Amino acid sequence: MANEITNFIKVSFSVFASTCYCYAVGRIVPKGTARVFVCYQSIQQKPSPRSRDSHLQDKEPKDGRKHMKYTIKVLLFAILANVPGYREYIHPQIVSFLYFLLLYVELETLFGVAAVAAQVLIGLELEPPFNEPYLSTSLQDFWGRRWNLIVSSILRPAVYKPTRNLASLVVGRKWALIPAFMGTFLVSGLMHELILFYYVECDQRSPWELTCFFLLHGVCLLTEIALKKQFGGRWQLPRLVSGPLTMGFVLFTGFHLFLPSLDRCKAFEKAYVELAALMAFLGKESQRLADYLVRIPHYN
Repeated sequence: MANEITNFIKVSFSVFASTCYCYAVGRIVPKGTARVFVCYQSIQQKPSPRSRDSHLQDKEPKDGRKHMKYTIKVLLFAILANVPGYREYIHPQIVSFLYFLLLYVELETLFGVAAVAAQVLIGLELEPPFNEPYLSTSLQDFWGRRWNLIVSSILRPAVYKPTRNLASLVVGRKWALIPAFMGTFLVSGLMHELILFYYVECDQRSPWELTCFFLLHGVCLLTEIALKKQFGGRWQLPRLVSGPLTMGFVLFTGFHLFLPSLDRCKAFEKAYVELAALMAFLGKESQRLADYLVRIPHYN
């Protein structure tokens, strides 16, 4: 408990210091090259070493396979990004499935681009955000080891462990797992509600479907853990059965609780408009760069 309070104080001080630094840079350093240089020097650091118990350390695919996977996902992203523009010609159930696929491919593509940029610009190696979630064999495997590992690595020390330690003082360590998991999934649900309200700018009152989605998965995850403890290794479904059951449950609950909120706020349509504007901007700038290079004698 003392270590967690110490870490909380350190993190709070770091956030306060970073906020003051950003404010001072914005007020003192003029815009342009000088500000870019100051910001670059402040974030330049050596990449932190991987932790020994990282579950991804021994599962990194080979470079050829990794590049092939990213190429396929980028192509899928380019194709699926046009789904909102043709949804009136596609069956609604198929549109829902394509939206789910688009959500996953878009997140992994954007995180992958950010990881490459961090590696090239500041030499910081980021862990992959996803670990093939479509191969999950249980909800525990899906949420803990495969889906959005960046958020999981944040919620684990920030919400799960403190809640479990505090609950252990009240109900004992055996039952502390329940408030720890439910608190973590509740925070995750509220985070998604805030993202939908502020970032997507949803002007409709939230029916709390996203929060219900995460709370339902928290209850089911606790049930799954209890069954595993009850039966131990004596009875276990084969991967060919547990895999489709897990993904089927995720997709089914997502269709009924997660996607309706995004669809009601037209999140994918807004993302489609922003993506089209980004592609138009990149195309225009690429053409300007090509015209500039043509005028240079070295490239003629």
